[in-house]
Amino acid sequence: MSKHQIAVIAGDGIGPDVIEQAIRAIDATAKKTGTQYEWNRLPWGSEFYKKTGHILPADGWETLKKHDAILFGAIGSPDVPDSVTVHELLLPMRRRFDQYVNLRPAYLFAGVPCPLKDKAPGSIDMVVYRENTEGEYAPVGGRLYEGAPEIAIQTAVFTRRGCERIIRAAFEAARQRRKNLTSITKSNALVYGMVLWDTVAKEVAQDYPDVKFSSLLVDAAAMDFVRQPEKFDVVVASNLFGDILTDLSAMVTGSVGLASSANINPTREFPSMFEPVHGSAPDIAGKGIANPLAAILSGALMLDHLKETAAAEMIRQAVKRVLAEKIALTPDLKGNATTSQVGDAIVDVISRM
Repeated sequence: MSKHQIAVIAGDGIGPDVIEQAIRAIDATAKKTGTQYEWNRLPWGSEFYKKTGHILPADGWETLKKHDAILFGAIGSPDVPDSVTVHELLLPMRRRFDQYVNLRPAYLFAGVPCPLKDKAPGSIDMVVYRENTEGEYAPVGGRLYEGAPEIAIQTAVFTRRGCERIIRAAFEAARQRRKNLTSITKSNALVYGMVLWDTVAKEVAQDYPDVKFSSLLVDAAAMDFVRQPEKFDVVVASNLFGDILTDLSAMVTGSVGLASSANINPTREFPSMFEPVHGSAPDIAGKGIANPLAAILSGALMLDHLKETAAAEMIRQAVKRVLAEKIALTPDLKGNATTSQVGDAIVDVISRM
C-alpha cells in the first residue's frame, strides 16, 4: 500500500473551495485503491501576509521540500500587490524547486459548450509544454529614475540548457501521443532569445525522426488556436507565450474552469506542484459557484506524477461522465450547480466505479 505526503496551499479567493473538492475526489479514489494520502494544509497566502508581513514563514521552503507533491489553489488578492503574491511565492517556487515543465492540457469534453462552431467532443485535444523557470519571466532588470523620466528594463533570459530540456520533454510527450509537435517562436522579431530557441528545437528534433516537427510564430499560433485548434497535438513554448496561449486553449475548450496544470520537476529532486490555471478569481470568491473541475483535474495530474495512474484515470472518467451527462454544471458551463455539488457528483461517480 503506497502512502503520499501532500502539502496543500489552498491560498486565496476561490482557491480553498476548489482545492477541497480536489482533495475529496482523491480521497474517494483512495477508498478504491487503498492508497493513503496525508494532507498537510498550510495557511499561506494573502491573509497570512496581512497578519505576518510574509507570504510564507522563514522555514516555508524547507517545509515544502519534505513533501511528495504540492497541491496549490490560487494566490492573489486585490489588496495585496502581485509583487508579493506572485513574485515571492508562485514564481520563486517554480524556480527554487526547478519545476521547469509547466504542463497544461486542453481537451473538449462531451457536454461542454464550445464557443467554436462545429467542434466535436474530443476533436480539440492538445497539451502545451511551457518553459517555467526562465524566459520572459526571469527576474532580471530594474527601474531607474522613478517618476519622469523613468527607465524600466525587463530582460528575457534564454539558456541553451533551459530551451533544450523543455523541448526534449515535449518531444518525449509527442512520441507517446500523436507524434506531432509544434514549437512556438517569434524569431523574426526577437532575434537573440527566440533564435536560440529555434536553433535548439531543430537540433533536438533530429533525435526524434518519428515525430512530425513544425515551428509557428506566436501570432499565427494565436489565430490557429481559434481557427483550427484540432490540428495541435503537443505544443512547446516559452514562459510568456505558453502562459498566454493556454488561456486561449482553455477558452476554446469551454472554460478556464476546466484548465488544469502541473509544474513538474522531472528529476524528482524537489516536489512538483499542481494547480488550476484560473487563479483566485476575486470577482466570484465566496459565492460558491466556482468550477472545481480544473482543480480536480490538476489532482489527477498529481496522481499521474505520483504513479497512481489507476486513481488518476478514475478521476478523469468521473469528470467525463459528470460533464457528458450534465449531472452538475457550474454557471461557467451554463449550469446552476454549486462548487460543492460538483464535488459531490464526482465523488458519487467514483464511489460507484
